[in-house]
Amino acid sequence: MTAPIRAIVSLALAVTLAACTNFYEVAIETPLKPKLDVSRFQRVLIAGFVTGGSAEVDVNLETARLLRSQLRNGSQLQVIDADVLPLAELAAEQAPAPAEPPRDPAAVPTNPTQAEPAIASEEELEEYEHIFANVSFWKDLGEEYQHPLIVTGTVFFHTHQRGGMVTQEREVYDSFGRRQVVPIRTYRDRKGYVLSPKFIFIDGETGATLYTERHREEILYDASQNTPALSSYFELMDRLMPSFLGALSTQSIKGSRILLK
Repeated sequence: MTAPIRAIVSLALAVTLAACTNFYEVAIETPLKPKLDVSRFQRVLIAGFVTGGSAEVDVNLETARLLRSQLRNGSQLQVIDADVLPLAELAAEQAPAPAEPPRDPAAVPTNPTQAEPAIASEEELEEYEHIFANVSFWKDLGEEYQHPLIVTGTVFFHTHQRGGMVTQEREVYDSFGRRQVVPIRTYRDRKGYVLSPKFIFIDGETGATLYTERHREEILYDASQNTPALSSYFELMDRLMPSFLGALSTQSIKGSRILLK
């Protein structure tokens, strides 16, 4: 487009805008189709999670409570109230038994009680994921609750520390005493938490996995800031909750447009 033509187009646009004495904002809402078809389910069971990392938060219990609350408000499915399963313990019981060492006849037999295993890394967490492929286990659980959609998976929540450059504002005064606020780049040690959930959706009638969704969220604070682990956990879960709900129900993106009249 040549310069004279551009000038004519610009002038015409300016005249058009000047003639539009009124403009107004219109709210728009775009629905997003659910990632998973749950039309044949009437009920949903939050079964529990294999969890690891920080012991400051009972991640299994808190995740189940939060998802139930969100689904009651954001889904048409009836949420089943049930105790969360100790899936890490159940997975350990279902794992193939290691070969036993030769028994000392003189040894005194013991009968230790089995506790929920402490899972210290995401790699170790993966060793328990065989439970999600146990179709008969989930089918039996589904029969107990009238074949609902079952939500389960893994959640790893752990502390994290990292140093780096951050920008902060600082007040300075020039030679005339005039105040200015300027950005300053400084190195800071920062600490926080990382949340890595893997949500698995299972058909309670067949025991088969229908859909899997992974997330990873991180939050860092100034090293001098003392933020409770539970508060950080909820803040991180809040970030990924729209995606979780979008797997089961229609979500909407809200926005606006400016119309001229």
